Amino acid sequence: MGMKVMLGGKIHRAVITEAQLHYAGSITIDGRLMKKAGIQPYERVQVVNVNNGSRIETYVIEGEADSGVICLNGAAARCGQVGDQVIIMSYVWLDEKECGEHKPKIVIVGLDNRIAER
Repeated sequence: MGMKVMLGGKIHRAVITEAQLHYAGSITIDGRLMKKAGIQPYERVQVVNVNNGSRIETYVIEGEADSGVICLNGAAARCGQVGDQVIIMSYVWLDEKECGEHKPKIVIVGLDNRIAER
């Protein structure tokens, strides 16, 4: 049986609140958003900028829960500006049997990067 990469968790349309160029890389994400999306500290994520089309991979640093923080750090800070909307995605490796049962954790955010009701 082969392994497949599938979406594990997604934070949809969060807004960049900070960009810290002189920091040692990564993206800082509100801890509550991370938990709801099933994203772990230091996990690799893909960040897609809706405003400029950039797509980067970096790792996650957990920010204060309920702070609304989405901060691009280090070189990633060159890929977006405060106010840009981003989609943050993590991926999981699953065998074919697990794929049929898998449901990614999707978090849609609204104003101030708060979880929006569906």
